[in-house]
Amino acid sequence: MYMYSNELEEAFSNFLDRHEYDEAEAALFSVVRLAFVAGWRAAGGTPPQAERIYELLPPPSQKEERP
Repeated sequence: MYMYSNELEEAFSNFLDRHEYDEAEAALFSVVRLAFVAGWRAAGGTPPQAERIYELLPPPSQKEERP
């Protein structure tokens, strides 16, 4: 991998922190997602079922003494 100058790396980092990058990234994501959905449908795929990402746990019992 090629090492770039610190000046270039700082400029790139500053670019990533700008709202223009966020807008471009969102647009690119939308294009990729639409292409994926079109391919998925063309192949006869059905949408995947929603799954739980996390599960809430009950609070600890009151019987446990806390210091």
